[in-house]
Amino acid sequence: MALEEFYRCARTLSKLRQGPLRGFLEEFCAWLSNRCYSRWAIRKILGDVSHLNTYLGGISELQCVKLTAADIDGFFKVYPSRCQHRGPLQEHLRRVSFSINRFVEYLQNAGRFDECKSPPCYQPLRDAYVDWMRRHQHSADGTLDLRAHFIVRFLQWLGPQATFGRLSELNAKRVEQFFIAYAQQAGHAARRSMAAALRMFLRFALHAGLIQEHLDLAVPTLRTYKLSTVPRGLSEAQASQVLASVDRSSPVGKRDYAILQLLRSYGVRGGQVRRLKLTDIQWAQDRIRFRAMKRGKDSLLPLTAEVGTSLLDYLKNARAPGAWAEVFLTCRPPYHPLPASTTLSEIVRRYIQAAGIELPSQGAHAFRHGFATRMVAQGYSLKAVADVLGHRLLSTTFLYTKVDFTALQQVALDWPEEVNS
Repeated sequence: MALEEFYRCARTLSKLRQGPLRGFLEEFCAWLSNRCYSRWAIRKILGDVSHLNTYLGGISELQCVKLTAADIDGFFKVYPSRCQHRGPLQEHLRRVSFSINRFVEYLQNAGRFDECKSPPCYQPLRDAYVDWMRRHQHSADGTLDLRAHFIVRFLQWLGPQATFGRLSELNAKRVEQFFIAYAQQAGHAARRSMAAALRMFLRFALHAGLIQEHLDLAVPTLRTYKLSTVPRGLSEAQASQVLASVDRSSPVGKRDYAILQLLRSYGVRGGQVRRLKLTDIQWAQDRIRFRAMKRGKDSLLPLTAEVGTSLLDYLKNARAPGAWAEVFLTCRPPYHPLPASTTLSEIVRRYIQAAGIELPSQGAHAFRHGFATRMVAQGYSLKAVADVLGHRLLSTTFLYTKVDFTALQQVALDWPEEVNS
């Protein structure tokens, strides 16, 4: 029995084998063990799930055959007012929520969990918009995810009006009202993304006959100037300083060091590092492939000694066992690929701050901007820079001409001498 491997107290074992969840916990314990959870973590998770068992026992003494989302929601509505805990309540609830989510994941894998939640009223409209973007705009998957993320905010704001039947009630004043309210609490990049998503959604609605006016014109225009900024990336010295701040004695440090080496050596996007697969590292040919993003081009580049060494150290000594194709996984169970671009950017930001470096942007793009800037300064052509960065259009690379100080010096005019009249 799996439970006896983790508990010796007869009273605890008896408690876990009572209540509506008694048919689940033995198998759940084995499921956690197979996923390399530590002994301490398994005991903690089962202890938290026992609170759910107690709650369900107050409703029915019958053994559960299937759990529902309504059961989980009901538990979290009642539990905060009844639980006994040490420390802040929110921290305790966060830990319990983590444990319950692992239990739900196990139930879903076993086909013993019923979502039984009706989708939000805006879901059909959101799905139709994404499908239209895919078929008519040929948008990349990353663009679809970004547009959908922002347009859901608008649809949630519309409420019951966000349906095929009622979207015709929308007018220019409402569109402007939403955007102004959103812009007041969002940053520049978020405002720009929302404006783009909103205009495209309203064009879709007009194309589909859901509205009769060009409401995309009602979205306020944010004044921007092409190539108006200067790229602000990490210099070579700063990049070395960031790498030196990594403690490579731990599995997390080995993984993060390999990630930072890739960003520094190739100037790739964070998403390309997250999606890097084991098969993309061509050890025999000393090459590494980075898959295209934003409808750009794949990059097949030499595998440098520094990158190869850091990758081998991570793969041999720190990467969790599993059948995942992706190179980089989480370092705590349940093991899985890094979930989102914000995860990798947070890793980079943490080490930049640890190195004591002040930058306006502290995500993965700080390495990318620094890499491109160094290539331009070393005399590489824009075409070469564009090929390495995977830019589909050469115009995308024009931004880095602003930091080509050698070329700028050649076209600079002499300072006019003062002439006495």
